[in-house]
Amino acid sequence: MASNTEIAKQVIDAIGGVENVRSVAHCATRLRVMVKDETIIDKDVVENIEKVQGAFFNSGQYQIIFGTGTVNKIYDEVVSLGLPTSSKDEMKAEAAKQGNWFQRAVRTFGDVFVPIIPAIVATGLFMGLRGLLAAVGYTLPEDLNVYSQILTDTAFIVLPALVVWSTFRVFGGNQTIGIVLGMMLIAGQLPNAWVVASGGDVTPTIFFGFIPVVGLQGSVLPAFIIGVIGAKFEKAVRKVVPEVLDLLLTPFITLFVMSILGLFFIGPVFHVVENYILAGTQAILHLPFGLGGLLIGGVHQVIVVSGVHHIFNFLEAQLVATGANPFNAIITAAMTAQGAATVAVGVKTKNPKLKALAFPAALSAFLGITEPAIFGVNLRYRKPFVLSLIAGAIGGAFASILGLAGTGMGVTIIPGMTLYVGNGQLLKYLFMVAVSFVLGFVLTYLFGYEDEVKVDEKPATPAVAPVATLAEETLVSPLSGEVVALENVNDPVFSSGAMGKGLAVKPYEGVVYAPADAEVTIAFETGHAYGLKTASGAELLIHIGIDTVSMNGNGFKKLVAAGDKVAAGTPIAKFDAAKIAEAGLDAMTMIIVTNTADFTSVDGLASGTVAHGADFIKVVK
Repeated sequence: MASNTEIAKQVIDAIGGVENVRSVAHCATRLRVMVKDETIIDKDVVENIEKVQGAFFNSGQYQIIFGTGTVNKIYDEVVSLGLPTSSKDEMKAEAAKQGNWFQRAVRTFGDVFVPIIPAIVATGLFMGLRGLLAAVGYTLPEDLNVYSQILTDTAFIVLPALVVWSTFRVFGGNQTIGIVLGMMLIAGQLPNAWVVASGGDVTPTIFFGFIPVVGLQGSVLPAFIIGVIGAKFEKAVRKVVPEVLDLLLTPFITLFVMSILGLFFIGPVFHVVENYILAGTQAILHLPFGLGGLLIGGVHQVIVVSGVHHIFNFLEAQLVATGANPFNAIITAAMTAQGAATVAVGVKTKNPKLKALAFPAALSAFLGITEPAIFGVNLRYRKPFVLSLIAGAIGGAFASILGLAGTGMGVTIIPGMTLYVGNGQLLKYLFMVAVSFVLGFVLTYLFGYEDEVKVDEKPATPAVAPVATLAEETLVSPLSGEVVALENVNDPVFSSGAMGKGLAVKPYEGVVYAPADAEVTIAFETGHAYGLKTASGAELLIHIGIDTVSMNGNGFKKLVAAGDKVAAGTPIAKFDAAKIAEAGLDAMTMIIVTNTADFTSVDGLASGTVAHGADFIKVVK
């Protein structure tokens, strides 16, 4: 078994080396790498590295799934080997370029909430354990009962302070000022929001004769808004305050102004908005005939794929504050179906590597983390993912019909059982989990997966004789321009030959043509790079410009898509060399045989000036 250091070295080599990495970060399950050029990542190698449970490119990041615990260790290793860590400016700049305003807003909300999740998860387990003791008839002594309340209530009482702190962290404010501001929202001098809501003798405190104010215990949205405005306000103050007075005036002005805004304006207004959101959520959850569970159970794992699922923590926190969390049971159904589909693939496949990947990924899902199952197995083969969504929808409907509601949040499936002991719903919960598992497993086993080997063996007597693979092939130039030896290209990844042998062309015109009869295997959304496979088996990479992935498609036009068959000389792309120059980049175009090792020789035939269609590279088996 390879050590974490060896795995880290393999990861760095496969993603193009240290020089191809802008920055690296990690979340609970994934190593998130911001790369300069996605096209030079050897994704097949990455996915076959030991402990890697899947990898995909999303939101400007190449995300490699290692699973909880392991990812922290691998992150430490890659950083020690020279990968730069993520700066806030880089991460925000990258996020700003991805998706529409709603997607960016939700992603930012997720960035705020992710660091808080461990405390919420621990609190959920404490709630479950207290419920378990109550279910078996054990009454805690008074002192231990007080201690149990400290364990279960503290995280939700101080949740606004945690949210303001984390929001200041994400938006670049002073985190200490943030947490103090957050604590002001739940100060002991204010009436407790939960006590006021319970209808007791405690009433809101009236400020200035007309503004009713209560503490914001358990609130999330007001704290988030206060954190965003507070962080931006603090930075604005810091710009105008003289440096010699910064330590004195900036915290004073920030806390004074934001405490007024938070307690008397933002807090009351957005607390009302938050209540409307909660009411809407509960209305969906309580739709008749289990329709709410059917809807949420069917789409939850799709939202996990998008990476913005942490927005649900906001809703769950509000539901738990009301005493019941039906959302937990529904997403448990969706996650159980996802894990069951992965088990079905593991049972059915004869591929030992896939078996070794599927069962640990399924175990991770049953412990509450489905990303390894989704990206490592189900989404890779598509049908298991789709069928698990169907099973999750039906399981979610069962959860709604049975009226399941957890006493906490943050834990699901196996550890989630603790949330259903104290309220007497454990047997119903187990029944719902069993239904979701059986549906996910049976649907996937029967209809969702066949080993690739078996699929290949099915056409034993093809109606059409297969085309013979060429022993040698001459590729023509895909564009007109000046031929440049690969070692003279101003990019070490290409010039070193690490990607394979080939040639480069300094283009005279902005059209790229197919260099042979071929199948388009890759056509990047940014339009700057294309993969083709020819009759000889040559796998070609045509990369237009150096670092042009950073242009996000500006100045590029795709004329083909992955899966298209093209004849030699067919235009496959257009580009604007002037825009590349305006971006301060080089339009040098590389034509690489990426599987050079499969050939006896790969020789350049062109030099000087070349026209598209002229003999360019010869490959020999």
